[in-house]
Amino acid sequence: MELHLTEKQYRRLLDLVYIGNWVLNSTRGEDRIRDYDQVESVVFSHCLDHGMAALVELYDGEAIPSRAFAEGGIHEAIMAYEDVTFFEILAEELALRDLDAERATIENYDEVMERMEQYMGEFEAHGTDHINVDLE
Repeated sequence: MELHLTEKQYRRLLDLVYIGNWVLNSTRGEDRIRDYDQVESVVFSHCLDHGMAALVELYDGEAIPSRAFAEGGIHEAIMAYEDVTFFEILAEELALRDLDAERATIENYDEVMERMEQYMGEFEAHGTDHINVDLE
């Protein structure tokens, strides 16, 4: 297979591959999905031929994202996604709890969305500062 990318597109592909592999493998510990690690290694190995050697390093004979790459801002993008996702899931779970529903349906959709918007407004204004949990 041959893929033709500009240098800028290739650089963006590095971000996408890293983020994808991070999402799939970061919580798996020793049970990593090695196929994704291998794809990441192949994609990052081309850094050496495209003037991006600082973005890759060798580890046990495989090309991996370098420390400079990993610390260069990519995790801020991941964290921003995680924050939004966390608050959206929390808002939905709280809205469903409030409505005593297991999931959104055609019948309760508008109510769920309205409640979620209220919770999202609260989270945008105060984060989790006003959330209380009784641990009894």
